[in-house]
Amino acid sequence: MNQWVPPMTTVHIPVKIFTQLLPVAGYCLVSFAQVACAQGDPARGALAWQKNCTECHTVEKDDTGPRHAGLVGRRAGSVPGFEYSAALKASNFTWDAALLDRWIANPSLLVPGQAMDFKMGDAAMRADIVAYLMTLRAPK
Repeated sequence: MNQWVPPMTTVHIPVKIFTQLLPVAGYCLVSFAQVACAQGDPARGALAWQKNCTECHTVEKDDTGPRHAGLVGRRAGSVPGFEYSAALKASNFTWDAALLDRWIANPSLLVPGQAMDFKMGDAAMRADIVAYLMTLRAPK
């Protein structure tokens, strides 16, 4: 008994359209990564931040590390008056959820030559801390 098999259809996308769609696909992947990083719980993040970060950081004042209020959306290495490593000053990026996750996981992988001596392997705890950091607004 022969079964009918539909013919294979090949869809050809013109190169011009493909090259126009490629940046959109890349943007979607980056946006998805940012949303995935931001799925932590800010309340748990506040507790994890208190336990892991307050030896060097505060919310509103610079300490051993720079203040965290207004961190998301701020250019890395840009708090006036804080002494950053040359590597972080030259990093030329703005903090977002995905970069904060990478930074907390291993700052030296993200910015070789930076000065922060801390890393966290627990992805869920990182997501919680990032969610908390996203709630900290710069004072007006």
